[in-house]
Amino acid sequence: MVGQRRNSRVEAKTEACCNVIHEDTVDKVKAAELPEEQVSELATIFQALGDTTRVRIIHALVQSEMCVCDLAAVLGMTQSAISHQLRTLRNLRIIKRRKEGRVAYYSIDDHHILTLFKTGLEHVSHR
Repeated sequence: MVGQRRNSRVEAKTEACCNVIHEDTVDKVKAAELPEEQVSELATIFQALGDTTRVRIIHALVQSEMCVCDLAAVLGMTQSAISHQLRTLRNLRIIKRRKEGRVAYYSIDDHHILTLFKTGLEHVSHR
């Protein structure tokens, strides 16, 4: 119990603030606030990228445009499971589909997603 109280005091010290509102900083940041719609869409993209299967699919599509059966073979999953994840990624405009006859090929939708993915990969590889 004594150890718990001591840790609480240490935490309180590190979380302490000057208790003065820096109005110029607050006003500047408030003026730059994102619209709620953008906040929601961005959070959804990061949520989609938070799934390991979808990250593996994106990584595969960074390498090459692929159809569902090729993705299933690469990831060792069923076509149904891959299709489910592709639908989510497509709805978020993270990937796009190109049809050639009856076969659909998937690829990264635009360079923003590619940049985001590569930057995240660089970050985790940097350690």
